[in-house]
Amino acid sequence: MGPRRSKRIMMISTHGYVAAEPEFGKPDTGGQVVYVLELSKCLARMGYRVDILTRRFEDQPAAETVSDRVRVLRFPCGGKDFIPKETLCECIPEWVENVSHFVRGKQIRYSFINSHYWDAGLAGQALANRFGVPHLHTPHSIGAWKRDNMDGDPAELERLYNFKKRIREEKVIYDECDQLIVTTPTQREIVVASEYDVPEDKIHVIPPGYDDQRFFPVSLSSREAIKRELDLQGPIVLALGRMAHNKGYDLLIRSMKPVFERISDARLLLAVGSKEPPAEEVEQIEQLRQLAQELGVQDRVLFRDYIPDEWLADYYRAADVFALSSRYEPFGMTAVEAMACGTPAVVTTEGGLWEQVAWGTEALYANPFDPEAFGHAIASVLMYPEISDRLSRYGSQKARARFTWTGIAQQLLNLIEDAQPSRPGAIPANSRPASSMRATRAIARPQEEEVAAEEPVESAEWVAGTSS
Repeated sequence: MGPRRSKRIMMISTHGYVAAEPEFGKPDTGGQVVYVLELSKCLARMGYRVDILTRRFEDQPAAETVSDRVRVLRFPCGGKDFIPKETLCECIPEWVENVSHFVRGKQIRYSFINSHYWDAGLAGQALANRFGVPHLHTPHSIGAWKRDNMDGDPAELERLYNFKKRIREEKVIYDECDQLIVTTPTQREIVVASEYDVPEDKIHVIPPGYDDQRFFPVSLSSREAIKRELDLQGPIVLALGRMAHNKGYDLLIRSMKPVFERISDARLLLAVGSKEPPAEEVEQIEQLRQLAQELGVQDRVLFRDYIPDEWLADYYRAADVFALSSRYEPFGMTAVEAMACGTPAVVTTEGGLWEQVAWGTEALYANPFDPEAFGHAIASVLMYPEISDRLSRYGSQKARARFTWTGIAQQLLNLIEDAQPSRPGAIPANSRPASSMRATRAIARPQEEEVAAEEPVESAEWVAGTSS
């Protein structure tokens, strides 16, 4: 009888503010954090224990309980300040050393590693090499696609987004990981045909999920009551999320002209940004206000600040149309959440979701770089009740059938049955990982005692980190 497989999973999401109750809208803190948290909680309900490993910075605690079998463990690297995801890769070797020391000290055994985004992919592959466990990597977005779909000066974009290094490292990660999980068929085509050259049998399409216990339809009378409670009147077009150029809020404002011409009392509600916006974010929102004024629609565009998580579903329900107008969007989870609440969605063709919905039945899609086309799609939903009713009904059904977290988690676990580590066994403790992580600099030892002291007080097995 062989050794019993560990029932513990290592999730890695190194950038942004990963927390049990994250403040969405903070830098690099959005849909990926939702993905990791919700997937982890669902895997826990299936009997696994999940450690979400992330970077520790500012005044964050070393450990935090998310739910009954899920915890966040934070490990320092690169100092105490926030580091953008574009440059965090430079500090990943230090982070890997700190995690390795902790895992060995606690004698933790993991069933597999699932890393998210390329910075975490570097870390996940290095740890998989060291401990001889399968590594499943989820890119969320792909550097080559983002590079090719962003407008602006190429030299300036390279300075901001570090594309050359990112794409080079992504190639190494995709080559070395055991399974590559993309969220859309388009992403699969990109990693097969572009400079990545990934074998097709290594790639699996698993879309993000949503929480069907929070996002669900309500009656028309309830929607009207919610709209009054939120002090909204008339037809509402909603867009929400973190403040970022690629989200295309400026494109959406430009697209509203045909909507406002046809529906006299329609309003665009932009609920964008974070609870405590930095100066750069304040400036970006002010630019949107100025654009609305230049176009003469300032009285038709409503700006609201960060929406607390507990209000999110009701904002979806209060809207008559949800608009996803991104210049570049790996998937578009906010649109799925809106659809799940019974709100018709108009989504960008510059992303992954549009390929997975039936146009005219489950959602509408258009190119936000064509303001007339995008605006006409929104207007058609507001002008014709039969279109709105059909999208509301079948969009919600599509969300429940395709995108719940339970189904997503099961697809991930099915992959593990085929994912045997490509390495014969763990690399000795005094060896370096055989990947792109060949750092030779001196690195301080992690503060294991501090992590252990702040861990949730649970069963001895859980705290000690032994295999289930």
